[in-house]
Amino acid sequence: MGRKSLKKERQKEIIEAFYKVAKKEGLENTSVAKVAKEIDVNNSLILHYFNSKDELIFGLINYILENYKSLYNPNHSGNSHTKLIKTIDNLFSREWNELIDDGVFYSSFALVFRNKAIKESYKGMHQSLRSYLAAIIKEAQADDIVAIENAEETAELIFILVEGAYYYLSLYDATTEEYEKKVKRYKEAAFTMLKIKEEVR
Repeated sequence: MGRKSLKKERQKEIIEAFYKVAKKEGLENTSVAKVAKEIDVNNSLILHYFNSKDELIFGLINYILENYKSLYNPNHSGNSHTKLIKTIDNLFSREWNELIDDGVFYSSFALVFRNKAIKESYKGMHQSLRSYLAAIIKEAQADDIVAIENAEETAELIFILVEGAYYYLSLYDATTEEYEKKVKRYKEAAFTMLKIKEEVR
């Protein structure tokens, strides 16, 4: 059990180093040698845990997912209405936007057009994020907080809005008033999709 835990810790350390190097130099310029240098180990140790750069990318995708999951705040104390509001606030927050470097995210995402396994891995990540949001929406449905019919469909539409928003917003300076206005408008659109009942607003 201890050995398995050590393996996971080592893999996490390598993935975090891979992410740091990719953030500094670009994913296309990141190599096993550079990752090894980042954490001051031999190349062979990296290859002991990950057979190739593609395997490192699979690990990176899981790392991205784990980071995004942290903002779903599953242990949030409060009712389903508070939890839903907090989750949507998080999805459109600066914190969500800055969790993962855009250059690393989009560079690794571009590989879905050339690598079927990476495409499936990304697809799984996106499905997981939608499922987490759908579960929170279903709680609100059960408590008669929202007037929607299909939680999964609503979660998917909200994520399409989130992903499209940040793709578009990456073209703007995040410190400007214009940027903040756009984020506010997109978040309001997400709340409109949820059809939160007047009496619980």
